[in-house]
Amino acid sequence: MALEPRLQAEGGARASLARSVGWAARGLLDLAMPLSCAGCGREGAYLCAECEPEMPRLRRPFCVLCAAPGVPQLCDGCRHRAPAFDAVRAPYEYRGAARRMVRDLKYRGVRVAAAPMARLLARYLERSPHPADALIALPLHPRRERSRGYNQSALLAAELGKLLDMPVDRAALRRVKHTKPQVAMESADARRRNIDGAFECAPDAIDSVAGRRYLLIDDVATTCETMSECAHALKRAGAAQVWGLAFARQTPFADSAADSPSATADADNIGIGRIWT
Repeated sequence: MALEPRLQAEGGARASLARSVGWAARGLLDLAMPLSCAGCGREGAYLCAECEPEMPRLRRPFCVLCAAPGVPQLCDGCRHRAPAFDAVRAPYEYRGAARRMVRDLKYRGVRVAAAPMARLLARYLERSPHPADALIALPLHPRRERSRGYNQSALLAAELGKLLDMPVDRAALRRVKHTKPQVAMESADARRRNIDGAFECAPDAIDSVAGRRYLLIDDVATTCETMSECAHALKRAGAAQVWGLAFARQTPFADSAADSPSATADADNIGIGRIWT
């Protein structure tokens, strides 16, 4: 069997077995079922030493705000409507082994993927550091978290917090609107309407949010509308800065990715005071 179909079959079997015995048994299943490398499929380490250097790194040029691949300065979406976050970064493009790791963690119940993914994020932050007072995971709506059994972004944030010795703020931000997946939306306007008002800061956490610098953690950034809406809720509560860090960055949708000849000037005019290099 070819590598990708075999890996998909293994992931499907793991997720199916987890549902049949209940998500509480996930830790035991992770130990009992052998892991295969996300890159080459060999059993053993989840990401072998040979495949790790071959991960699909996100390289410049990319949008200085949302990290849209292949876009110098500002993408069309950020140029026309500045996001609420200060900037988003990701070490990898959403393809190859990075795509498999995200899908394993998000859809196939392979929670052990969170630790190696967090290790790679920590290494990225060593190369491209950025100051923050706390990490915060993109929250799921309680209905979706119950269905999935966990929040994959929360698992990533927890592992990364351990590696960085940085607190994870689990109380400040919550999702109050159950939305359709952003990838199901047909246009940029539809995606904005879908996510509008989906997040808020808990009233009893507002005092602790004021003046803090947050690093939002997610598994994959697709349109960055969700990160922007989270940043909007945090800044409305008084957060000083909100930066986003995703494990992988997906190629954006066509109606929000195109650059223009005036993008360089617009980057100066949009009022970007801090750029994450």
